[in-house]
Amino acid sequence: MNPIDALKTNLPTDIAVLKSAGYLDDAQKLIDKWLTRQSLPQALRARLRVEKEILKDYAREYPYPFDTALAMVQKYVPDFTAERLHDLKDAGYADWILVDGKIHFQERFLASMIKTHPDYAHIELEDEDGQATVDLSPVEILEDTLKEMIEKGHKAYYTRIRHNVTINPEAQELGKTLRVYLPLPQNQDQISNIEILEVSPKPLKIADDTYGQRTVCFEKPLEAGDVFTVEYAYENHAEYIDLDPAKVDAKQPDFETQELAPHIVFTPYIKALADEIVGDETNPLIKARKIYDFITTKVNYSYVREYINIENIVDYAATNLKGDCGVQALLFITLCRCVGIPAKWQSGMYANPATLGNHDWAMFYVAPYGWLHCDCSFGGSGYRAKSELRWNFYFGNLEPFRMSANSEFQLDFDPPKKFLRADPYDNQRGECEYEDRRLTFHDFTEDRQIVEMHPID
Repeated sequence: MNPIDALKTNLPTDIAVLKSAGYLDDAQKLIDKWLTRQSLPQALRARLRVEKEILKDYAREYPYPFDTALAMVQKYVPDFTAERLHDLKDAGYADWILVDGKIHFQERFLASMIKTHPDYAHIELEDEDGQATVDLSPVEILEDTLKEMIEKGHKAYYTRIRHNVTINPEAQELGKTLRVYLPLPQNQDQISNIEILEVSPKPLKIADDTYGQRTVCFEKPLEAGDVFTVEYAYENHAEYIDLDPAKVDAKQPDFETQELAPHIVFTPYIKALADEIVGDETNPLIKARKIYDFITTKVNYSYVREYINIENIVDYAATNLKGDCGVQALLFITLCRCVGIPAKWQSGMYANPATLGNHDWAMFYVAPYGWLHCDCSFGGSGYRAKSELRWNFYFGNLEPFRMSANSEFQLDFDPPKKFLRADPYDNQRGECEYEDRRLTFHDFTEDRQIVEMHPID
């Protein structure tokens, strides 16, 4: 069974309770007991085997006990109190789980607070060398670009990226055959004129430039000093569309409106939420805007755990009213599909001349406009900053700062991986595996750099 298919099966209640309380060793032991049952259905057996792999890495995302997290914030805000940390946790600004029954915070909880809460936006985090680091978008470049697009109707950029991956020392098994997958830009939508400038070492395969999750795949016995590298360039030609509900066609398509378990599922709550948001509205463009407005104004941006550790991402977003860019994008896609609006996934990178990082967003289809873009996290950031420009722009449009490597959610690589992926649903950082076991994001280090970037006249 495909590991992704196994994740569609729920865990037995006793195991789920132990996991939710953070008794991970006990959960592992109980899974082992279940796996000894000869009569266990194969679908459930596959789910339990996948869960054993997930639990190995689960707590590593949450390294900070409450007192440690409190001290980390007090380094920057001396009068910060334990009560305040509890309040922020309860309000969804700091992601946490229980480990052995005690609160542990996610590894990026402080960066999440800084990014999303105005009281802490002034904090500049320090790296391991004590240097200030800023995890904020260069807003001036962004807003100038949006204004130019609205005025002129388009904007284009040439971008050149270098992406390296190395296996961490503690995960190195020299001589053992290793596979490495690195994302590549897709030749579709806004992206064109892709050039693969360097690939090292020799690749096993470069996927077709329109494949739904495009990668370059390396396969070789691991040697000391191995660095897996791809350097590529592309052009992004972004067109601005001024949307008008009065121009929407009476007849609309019904493709890309299906469910996709385990995340894009029309649960009773999702159906009720969609009905509450949309009401009696029949115009699909207005319906999509109502969904966008709900997410950008009611769902707080928050860094979250790896997606493999969320049983239903859309339910997580809709019930906790928080999530990162991908969580918000999936909520938008699911709500749109639930009310009959075609919607799909896009992800890769946001590469602004001053910054680069992973990013996810959505697309939705309204005739006669065709496929339109929607970035709820950027739109929500604009709303929180009281920028009507950004809030309105990201319903229907994108700037030319995107590299799309993935246009399908939950798709096998070409060639497929043998073992469960670190992220079974999406690919931005890359994936690695040995011939006999999987590797996680804690087992390798990746680095991406903008080599060159400039506007195209």
